[in-house]
Amino acid sequence: MLIRLITPPGTQQIGGGNHATAERWAELLRSLGYEIVIADRYGDEAADLMIALHAWKSAEAIQRYRMRHPKAPLIVALTGTDIYRYQHSDPEVTNHSMQLADVLIGLHERVTGDIDPAFSGKVEVVLQSAVAPGHAETSKSDGFEICQIAHLREEKDPFRAPLAARGLPEASRVRIAHAGKAYFDDWARRAKEEETQNPRYSWLGNLEREDIWALMARSSALVISSVSEGGANVVSEACVAGLPILASRIPGNIGLLGEDYAGYFPVGDSVALQVLMQRLEDDANFWNQLRGHCRTRAALLTPAAERASLQRAIERCLKPG
Repeated sequence: MLIRLITPPGTQQIGGGNHATAERWAELLRSLGYEIVIADRYGDEAADLMIALHAWKSAEAIQRYRMRHPKAPLIVALTGTDIYRYQHSDPEVTNHSMQLADVLIGLHERVTGDIDPAFSGKVEVVLQSAVAPGHAETSKSDGFEICQIAHLREEKDPFRAPLAARGLPEASRVRIAHAGKAYFDDWARRAKEEETQNPRYSWLGNLEREDIWALMARSSALVISSVSEGGANVVSEACVAGLPILASRIPGNIGLLGEDYAGYFPVGDSVALQVLMQRLEDDANFWNQLRGHCRTRAALLTPAAERASLQRAIERCLKPG
């Protein structure tokens, strides 16, 4: 079976989450015997099935495929911006893609509560997997380093962690190491200003994957402060790495870490995040509690589990009627 895996235009050039997801899914699906072609547009080429990442950004490819193949199976994977931005700012285009799909993939367990109920019955949850590299474990840094792995854009609320760290007691050893690309000069300028003014903050820029894993290995925790997420792969990576996570209380994080996780803080609340940082540094029992929870969740985030979920989505798509 030939599957065309469509990513948003430009994804293959700029990288990022959608590109990483597409490459990982292609590898998993090839291991199941499927022939996979990744592209950022569709020009009426032959296909037995299409999987399109992003309902809004891939809308043109989705519509063209459906016109060319009215009865062929179609899967649309919903991203965070689909669910939490474009579903509201451009519902006609986003909902049309969802309507055309036979199956919708959600990347966290609470997706059905955040989309139009008319489409919730189409959802198949596929939790993104991660595999820690098999190199020797890196020693922890001398301080209490908290890594933040997020590109500099509005949805990520990228300066929440350094703002929270500013209010920590002078004796605190917390340092924020931020890895992520600034797509615009204004974001880069602000990161450099924060680095100059805040001794607890370092902006590392865009790192290669092996350097990201090395950063996590030497860190004591990870912070994800996003305003919205469709199911961030960095959460999966941190769980697999055995890192405690301090996470904004949003559906995308709750849908990966569970409702009962103790490491949440309200979106945009620097004081609450500061309290969690200090508690994590000072209270070994709390650190172990969060770490244990994340390690437990890691059992759901394996390549085998993700591959089985993708296969379920495909089988559901192929069922007659």
